[in-house]
Amino acid sequence: MLININPINPQERLIRKVADALKQGGIIAYPTDTFYGIGCDIMNKKAIEKIYQIKQRNKNKPFSFICSGLKNISRYAKVSNYAYRTMKRLLPGPYTFILEGSKMVPKMMLTKRKTAGIRVPDNRICIDLIRQLGNPIISTSASLPNNDILQDPSLIHEHLNSRLDFVIDGGPVPDRPSSVISLIHDEPEVLREGLGDVSVFQ
Repeated sequence: MLININPINPQERLIRKVADALKQGGIIAYPTDTFYGIGCDIMNKKAIEKIYQIKQRNKNKPFSFICSGLKNISRYAKVSNYAYRTMKRLLPGPYTFILEGSKMVPKMMLTKRKTAGIRVPDNRICIDLIRQLGNPIISTSASLPNNDILQDPSLIHEHLNSRLDFVIDGGPVPDRPSSVISLIHDEPEVLREGLGDVSVFQ
């Protein structure tokens, strides 16, 4: 189902409707501050499996996930004082931070080294959804198996409709990836330069 949600002032009724679908194992497409993403509740393993199938992605390559802010982030990752200060300065924004994951996070969301990619996008729809759900959601670009990224909600709906419970049209997004920065052992390393300014780490 394709639904329009106001990106500046998201309608609470619609946010609740989508969050309820996520609670029941639903899969959605939603806007971020980079691409449109495909997501589900990270605590629902069956839903995560479905996203691996949609993306035809190797399970050795875990997805990152989106939190609503830094308030509860220590539930999902081991956050040093340095990492917390760094993230507080740059988030919300188009960054993915690699941290050591906590035991709360399902194994399939972690790399072999037990690390996780964490995002807090500067996108009101995203943040409101996660707050309503109460758990982080998966972050992976809405793309076809041939890696063509779909950035128009109506195209996402057309191509993936039968596999998704909701496609949120939240207006245009930048259509560029986030910058990926590892903060493991408090040694910042830029793994991908994207939308976020990484000059502070270089």
